[in-house]
This record gives sequence, structure tokens and C-alpha cells, in this order.
Amino acid sequence: MDWKIFLTIFASVFIAELGDKTQLATMLFAADKEVSKYTVFLAASAALIVATALGVLAGSVLSEYINEKYLHYIAGIGFIIIGIFTLYRA
Repeated sequence: MDWKIFLTIFASVFIAELGDKTQLATMLFAADKEVSKYTVFLAASAALIVATALGVLAGSVLSEYINEKYLHYIAGIGFIIIGIFTLYRA
């Protein structure tokens, strides 16, 4: 395992997930006194694992048909569009 890549991916995803809708929703579920915190943790963790698996699968399939350089461009343009849309709606 390449630890440099592992830590880069971990840090990127960790920072991206802090304070996002997923974390806020998880906090709201955990705030319910009648819900087991263990259940909230397991369910949220499982959901993130499945979502990540779909991302890895999609990236693997797309990389078979589209050059990695172009995938980076597409992702960058996508983030810019989301940013512009978010600013526009603010």
C-alpha cells in the first residue's frame, strides 16, 4: 500500500466531509435521545462506505474510456459549476 496516496486521499475526503450535509444529518440523528448512537454510527458508516464504493466503481469504469487528464478537467469544471450555482443561489 502506498501510504502517501492513502494519507492524501484520507485527508482530502476527511476535510471535504467536515461540516457537510452528511455530517449535519448524522449529528441530528445522534441528537435523538431515543436512537442508539451505535446504530447511527453503523448506519452512517455503511452509507459512506457504499457511496465511496460507487465512486470508486464509477471512476474505474470511466477511466477505461476517458483519459485521466480529461476526467480531471471534467471534475474541475463540475466543481466550478457547483460553486457558481451555490454563489448564485446565496
